[in-house]
Amino acid sequence: MGEPEAGSEFAMRAAAAAGPMADAQYILPNDIGVFSLDCREAFRLLSPTERLYAHHLSRAAWYGGLAVLLQTSPEAPYIYALLSRLFRAQDPDQLRQLALAEGLTEEEYQAFLVYAAGIYSNMGNYKSFGDTKFVPNLPKEKLERVILGSKAARQHPEEVRSLWQTCGELMFSLEPRLRHLGLGKEGITTYFSGDCTMEDAKLAQDFLDSQNLSAYNTRLFKGVLEDGKPRYEVRLASVLGAEPALHSEMTSKLKSYEFRGSHFQVTRGDYAPILQKVVEHLEKAKAYAANSRQEQMLAQYIESFTQGSIEAHKRGSRFWIQDKGPIVESYIGFIESYRDPFGSRGEFEGFVAMVNKAMSAKFECLVASAEQLLKELPWPPAFEKDKFLTPDFTSLDVLTFSGSGIPAGINIPNYDDLRQTDGFKNVSLGNVLAVAYATQREKLTFLEEEDKDLYIRWKGPSFDVQVGLHELLGHGSGKLFVQDEKGAFNFDQETVINPETGEQIQSWYRSGETWDSKFSTIASSYEECRAESVGLYLCLNPQVLEIFGFEGADAEDVIYVNWLNMVRAGLLALEFYTPETSSWRQAHMQARFVILRVLLEAGEGLVTVAPTTGADGRPDARVRLDRDKIRPVGKPALERFLRKLQVLKSTGDVAGGRALYEGYAAVTDAPPECFLTLRDTVLLRKESRKLIVQPNTRLEGSEVQLLEYEASAAGLIRSFSERFPEDGPELEEVLTQLATADARFWRFPSENPSGQA
Repeated sequence: MGEPEAGSEFAMRAAAAAGPMADAQYILPNDIGVFSLDCREAFRLLSPTERLYAHHLSRAAWYGGLAVLLQTSPEAPYIYALLSRLFRAQDPDQLRQLALAEGLTEEEYQAFLVYAAGIYSNMGNYKSFGDTKFVPNLPKEKLERVILGSKAARQHPEEVRSLWQTCGELMFSLEPRLRHLGLGKEGITTYFSGDCTMEDAKLAQDFLDSQNLSAYNTRLFKGVLEDGKPRYEVRLASVLGAEPALHSEMTSKLKSYEFRGSHFQVTRGDYAPILQKVVEHLEKAKAYAANSRQEQMLAQYIESFTQGSIEAHKRGSRFWIQDKGPIVESYIGFIESYRDPFGSRGEFEGFVAMVNKAMSAKFECLVASAEQLLKELPWPPAFEKDKFLTPDFTSLDVLTFSGSGIPAGINIPNYDDLRQTDGFKNVSLGNVLAVAYATQREKLTFLEEEDKDLYIRWKGPSFDVQVGLHELLGHGSGKLFVQDEKGAFNFDQETVINPETGEQIQSWYRSGETWDSKFSTIASSYEECRAESVGLYLCLNPQVLEIFGFEGADAEDVIYVNWLNMVRAGLLALEFYTPETSSWRQAHMQARFVILRVLLEAGEGLVTVAPTTGADGRPDARVRLDRDKIRPVGKPALERFLRKLQVLKSTGDVAGGRALYEGYAAVTDAPPECFLTLRDTVLLRKESRKLIVQPNTRLEGSEVQLLEYEASAAGLIRSFSERFPEDGPELEEVLTQLATADARFWRFPSENPSGQA
């Protein structure tokens, strides 16, 4: 196999530290909520052809999702390979007998199962929501005894020992740089080599813009030439590598460049063997496509993954947008840039889902009202798209969602040029929302007792409304002012006035610039904040609430709980703030904190956040929202804030946008809220994010079977053990070989370690 030898720098840099068990923010608790995605009925209603289409798309998604291990941390592929070998040889129940015989307690073995389930759920050893490392909550020596005494180790002693020696120390290490994902000294990331800094990332983005290349499917590796000049490798994800190929739109880009005194080399072939598997199943899915648009979409995705072309993925996305109301919906590729510390590179994800017709009918009504509702938003018409391109908006039950986590709703594609000219699709993931609604009263923190029953009753319905507005009219609204490569503007420079300054427009996007490339590190969170604010603002509209079936007192309760949920989320967000680096680790939670700050600033007692002492005698806090002041105080405050957000986004005013957004996102101990102190209380009472068990599909003859698993850590592990029945060992070999080939890029001198689990 392809692991580095024991004793390599890669494995040794964390070995010096020794100390107490990890604190709560770096472990997954034994009582973590585990839920199964229920899609049985939606799958039952599919025709045999639709099931075959869904099956092959699911296979493509699951194979592609393995790339996320290589996009997360240097050790993640080895941890995955080790766990997969372990549980393929012995299922969790069989391994339990060995663990107890080796001296583990029931609690320690459960902690190991929860850790393994967390690795599979997050596709790596960093939380997908918050980017914090998590480590096994049991002594390293005990875990070592289980691994080296396992059936897998007896069958393949050298391979299992080598995997453990490669990743065991890093699995447990909590030295400061390894606690969070980040760039340079701020954390670890495998989107960039370990010696890259934010300055390198900015230079690379400028280079990519100059060549009209997207960062979405790239990684950046830094080296030094003999003359001392920096050398950067921009590596594209593709099946094809350096081998001679027929001329395509990409081959002319694969060469050396000099740019601002640095040497850039554009190469391709990242994740090649994994993407080969993706392409094979997309080819098979084509045979079961419902129409020519789906066939053309898949053909372009295949071209994209084969050649490394984002332009081909854009063409595929155009066909996808045009494929209205399919029974089986899907999307696949390098999509969301939340986890790139610079905010430009996309994590691989793929989803396959079936339409939920009842909820989709409500969303169709919302779409029909969209043009009218857009006029309600608090910016001048010139700042809105010239034409609202009516999108698909469906509620879906997820069959497969590969990647590092599952969202509740999606608005895609993320390509600015397509969104402005071709449109987009909105997706609400109904069976994921059902998991999110599941709230136990005793675990409901920071609310007044009299609010809790109301919150539990209306959280689900209010979240449906918020997700619908957030995706359709949040992400779907607003215009970017652009000057194209020919010098033409998409707005009238003479007549369009900036409502914040009263002057003509002074800034805009040049050809090749995008929202992500221009606003980089704040782009994702700023946009989530804008979309969340639109949801809060428009949920006050009676027409919106009628569409979802709410009138009178019920409608008022939905509004109240939606706003209450947002301000509570703003407090919960403090879990995802790192005081040591003054940085946020999760885009949506940063956005919710910013909204909390805006509503606190509105004053007049609209929102209060106050420390208190809980019934258990430990520090606690209470969030209060005055429902009578939502319209007279809250709405005008949101109106002013939303207008500023949109104007700064439309005009590409990065300096103004950063000043506004980072100002609200600053976490201090200034009274009266004293947020830094409150953060300790939030950490004390935090509830871990739920784990979700997904089904598998299996082809038996010409029929597709749905395989479901119990809602437990063991069930989640079994789902992964059965996910790659034909080629599991081969995939583990591929992952470790790919990781080993690049391991040199993350060898850096160990800093003062201050703790190991």
